[in-house]
Amino acid sequence: MKKSGAPRHFKRNLLLLALLAALCIGIVELIACSYFAPDIYHRIADPIYQGTTAAADVFRSGLRAAGQFCRDAGEQVSQLSRQAVDYASDQASQFWEALTTPKEPPPAEDDPLPDATASQPVFDPPYQPPVTEMLEVDGQQILTGGARDVTYFYQAGEDWADQPYGTDTIGPYGCGPTVMAMAVASMTDTDTDPAAMAAWAVEHGYWARRSGSYHSIVIGTSQGFGITAEAFPSRDAQDMRRALWDGNMLVALVGPGHFTNGGHFILIRGATLSGEVLVADPNSPERSLMTWDPQIILDELSSARDNGAPLWILSMPNP
Repeated sequence: MKKSGAPRHFKRNLLLLALLAALCIGIVELIACSYFAPDIYHRIADPIYQGTTAAADVFRSGLRAAGQFCRDAGEQVSQLSRQAVDYASDQASQFWEALTTPKEPPPAEDDPLPDATASQPVFDPPYQPPVTEMLEVDGQQILTGGARDVTYFYQAGEDWADQPYGTDTIGPYGCGPTVMAMAVASMTDTDTDPAAMAAWAVEHGYWARRSGSYHSIVIGTSQGFGITAEAFPSRDAQDMRRALWDGNMLVALVGPGHFTNGGHFILIRGATLSGEVLVADPNSPERSLMTWDPQIILDELSSARDNGAPLWILSMPNP
């Protein structure tokens, strides 16, 4: 015979009823405790509240992270889809172009294939002349490349080094008369040289014993041979270039640096289209064949400020 299941259901229902009654009693006691014994109530309820709150925060954080992950994944999938569509479109276009473009017929068997090298032009670069040269014309050295050709004299050369400059010699002390000899010989029809100019400078009081030349030699000699000379006040490189491009020349009194260890006169004779300047250094043919950044010369000008020093502009008066 089978046993009836009624007693078993009765026991289970009785147990659930007892648990429900205990829960209700506990809730009622907890509510009553909140009024009559707040300390005990908080000791019981606070841990439960904090645990519930923490669980809720964790749950919300998880939901936010999951949402962000889904959004990022969606953007990546969308980007990959667009790239795939673009790639497929490009491939389809290339395939269609290859199908529709007519092909050139192959060359006949008796026609030689074109020589691949024959289509390559042979590039012969044009001759690039130097910016400036030292030429010998009628026994005289000529510097080219400036606004005008310049007659060049080397004060330390064998022709002039031992020639007198007052009681001194031109080699160590004659840069002043040598520069002015170059300027006069190049800008006028006067036939002169360092020895003749040194004698003229001594006669007119421009020689300074054991010191070279007084700074007044530039304006004084220029006036004596029909050249207009005056102080060039600007210390701007572009102003210097403009003066040279206009056909003028400059005399610079430089201090220690690229040209001298003491004091030295040089002639600035032209400017290139790229903005560098050309000089005639009476103590160096090598430096006279170089191009120079004008700022180097401006930075190395002497500190002297008498008689137009340290920079003069030379020009021919208008006819």
